[in-house]
Amino acid sequence: MLHPKARSAPRAQPRSLLIKPASGDCNLHCTYCFYHDRPTDPYKQAVRHRGDQNRHDSDRHDQNRMRHDVLESLIRQMMQLDRQQATFGWQGGEPTLCGLDFFQEAVELQKRHGAPGQSVSNGLQTNGLLLDKEWARFLRQYSFLLGVSLDGPAAYHDLYRTHVHGAGSHARVMESLRLLEREGVEFNILSVVNRVTGAHGGEIYDYLVGEGFEYLQFIPCVEVDPATGSLADFAVTPELYGDFLCEVFDRWYNGGNPQTSVRDFDAILSVYLGQEAPMCCYQPQCGGYLVVEHNGDLYPCDFFVQEDLRLGNVLETPLAEAFESAGLWQFAAQKAAPRRECAVCAWMPLCQQGCWRFIGVEGAPYHYLCRAYQQFFAHSYEGFMALRDRLLGQAPGRKPPVPVLAVGRNDPCPCGSGKKLKQCCAARRPAWLVKG
Repeated sequence: MLHPKARSAPRAQPRSLLIKPASGDCNLHCTYCFYHDRPTDPYKQAVRHRGDQNRHDSDRHDQNRMRHDVLESLIRQMMQLDRQQATFGWQGGEPTLCGLDFFQEAVELQKRHGAPGQSVSNGLQTNGLLLDKEWARFLRQYSFLLGVSLDGPAAYHDLYRTHVHGAGSHARVMESLRLLEREGVEFNILSVVNRVTGAHGGEIYDYLVGEGFEYLQFIPCVEVDPATGSLADFAVTPELYGDFLCEVFDRWYNGGNPQTSVRDFDAILSVYLGQEAPMCCYQPQCGGYLVVEHNGDLYPCDFFVQEDLRLGNVLETPLAEAFESAGLWQFAAQKAAPRRECAVCAWMPLCQQGCWRFIGVEGAPYHYLCRAYQQFFAHSYEGFMALRDRLLGQAPGRKPPVPVLAVGRNDPCPCGSGKKLKQCCAARRPAWLVKG
């Protein structure tokens, strides 16, 4: 529960909205999707199966689609919140289920409520199945940036990303991607790293690059069945994810001359360059965006859409108030709360304790993927340092990228194994990280 006296967020940061106009509805039935119905799924309890407390039953929108008054309210408020920049992310489920008319209306509302010179960014996450020429031309005209889900070759993509009747979706997704290329629509590829694909990092990277895709994002699949508390059998393990990141990094690094953009690597490189990472999982705390459900309900994070974290409704709670609310501040502060295992880790300045939705998975008191990131940070250190030196015009040298806290060889290993460092992860660490 949220503390009633929690104060407002202590640091300013860019604000954006992650909007779910069709809620969790989708035209695919991906095995690993966290919207699947499960007996004790908090998301289902909070949104999809709970009555809307703000309206009469007869007023609820059918099929979890966003109503005009909700859309108009959130766009008007967001356009007024920052007269320099307004950022909208459209996600699901599958947001294109709302139809092209819905997004045409959204753009018209942005025009109506915008100020002269105001910049507007629209991002759309989609499985690509409903895209056609009309969609593509609209997306290009208004400079939407798309994230299209593709898990690699058909053999891997079609394993989990299927229709309700079990047929794979790879061929249709590729058709849509070629359409986007022909029509000049900007897009990124989003690949979910699961128990199967985690063992094929290099192969998947080579496939995506071979298909001409230059902007890539890899998302670890870590899902727990709330009915049993056990990790789902399709979830990636720390060992697999660590190997995956290292394999992909070696391909991406390309002898010191990267030719593609991998979102996590770009974010980490920015930290080596002395900047703040542009991804919330590598930032000191959360709180930079709000989730807007189809009915206007506001939540602090896509992975924490649950009743006890509800911040209000856009028709009743001003966005400016929600962004400064005690509820959002306390949620954001939980990521920054110190954990012993993280405090002694040399990679803390890079990881920033990671995304705290992974804390406690499988009973671990630290980040479930901690060992994967330790392996990756050690493996990629020299490469990132070389890139940093080149970008900054500095002479090559083994300098710590950021302030670190070295760990003694006889100290407990920060990965939480219970072993001494010299008996566990010491072999993966650059020498300057280990005392004595």
